[in-house]
Amino acid sequence: MVARIYQRKKKIFNYRLSRARRYIECTFGILANKWRIFHRPLNVNVDFAVDIVKSSCVLHNYVKQRDGNKFEDTFEGLPYSIIHSTQQVRPGGPMLTTIREEFANYFVSEEGKLDWQWNMI
Repeated sequence: MVARIYQRKKKIFNYRLSRARRYIECTFGILANKWRIFHRPLNVNVDFAVDIVKSSCVLHNYVKQRDGNKFEDTFEGLPYSIIHSTQQVRPGGPMLTTIREEFANYFVSEEGKLDWQWNMI
């Protein structure tokens, strides 16, 4: 019984992680297509990279407000190979396991569950 509950929790975690990852990759793709700086690795320190991303988001929102929602050029020629970060993540380690377990517990808790998630696994 415990193993079965654990498997369901693991499947829910993987499903929710997969949805979040797809959403983030799509969002980053839109941002990168608008701001070409993201088509190559940023050779800057982490704090400056965070500032670049924040600035790009502000500029994106400004342009969207000024020009409206124009999506015709958003996905054109979108190179998904620009998403390099997924290849640099190293699995394992006690800290990553703890974080994963905390999210998995949250996703199946009363506070964090989504009613439809059980139908997706």
